[in-house]
Amino acid sequence: MMKDTILLENMVFYGFHGVYEYEREQGQRFYVDAQIHADLSEAAKTDKLTDTIDYTMIYSQIKDVMENQRFQLLEAVGGHIAELILKTSIATNVTIRIRKPAVPIPGPLNFVQVEISRSK
Repeated sequence: MMKDTILLENMVFYGFHGVYEYEREQGQRFYVDAQIHADLSEAAKTDKLTDTIDYTMIYSQIKDVMENQRFQLLEAVGGHIAELILKTSIATNVTIRIRKPAVPIPGPLNFVQVEISRSK
């Protein structure tokens, strides 16, 4: 089985996601990784963008969701992004990781991360 991967790593967006109202009003930075699996053998032969996943389009889709939509849960944001990528590309499996550094937890930590994996 072929396991070709496209990885967009550590994209940074300013979004308005969170359970608490102040999170959805003030917003904060979010860090996103998209790991996308697909059969890229045709693109490897043809060297044509139409035979692969256009990662500039993927970036734009993620940017739109992260910056222009609002969710309470990172699980919902990640699930929405994963389903969108599966629906609009030749991807067979997608893993989305979203890191949120400023979380309402009374203790030191770097970030909270949610990882969502979906497949066709």
